[in-house]
Amino acid sequence: MFFTEYGVATMRNGFNSNAHGRFSDSFLIPESVLRERVRINHQINASQLRVIGPVGENFGVLTLTEALKRAGEAELDLIEISPDANPPVAKITDYGKFRYEQNKKQKIAKTKTHTVEVKNVQVKIGTSEHDLALKAKKVGEWLREGNRVKVDLYLVGRSKYMEMKFLTARLERILRLIPIEYKVADPIRRGPKGLSMVIEKA
Repeated sequence: MFFTEYGVATMRNGFNSNAHGRFSDSFLIPESVLRERVRINHQINASQLRVIGPVGENFGVLTLTEALKRAGEAELDLIEISPDANPPVAKITDYGKFRYEQNKKQKIAKTKTHTVEVKNVQVKIGTSEHDLALKAKKVGEWLREGNRVKVDLYLVGRSKYMEMKFLTARLERILRLIPIEYKVADPIRRGPKGLSMVIEKA
């Protein structure tokens, strides 16, 4: 049985281990589960457990009493790492070290996961060059962070009925001032409130 991030993924000859008969130590318990408190030692309710040793060796299915005895002999803790498996999976290791490694893995996972946000900047036909430059600088910062930016040309009154060519030129004024390279994610569209487009880092 091969244990992925949190639980059982596949079964092969009863369980899956590497060429040395050891389990991978790369399991990652979700942060929400860590917050709910991982059961250790006598907090574990299961009568039988599939037990992983301190260096990843497979001890097979043991009774809770047997697993606690092995952990005690090694002067380590018995930690339930996959309570939903059948039987649940536990690992013999130091609890303090276990929490430290899990928190470290969670932090690494968070840094690798970037949620792309769509920021918004709004200009008008009469927006001054100074204000355009400030807005363009901010757009550049958002793009560097990996976000998309929706650029709106807000139209009021008679300006809503001006020619598309003229309005497009007004919108493009801010685009020329953006300090980094970008590409168009969504081309210029005309809507009830004006023109808009979405750009992202090239």
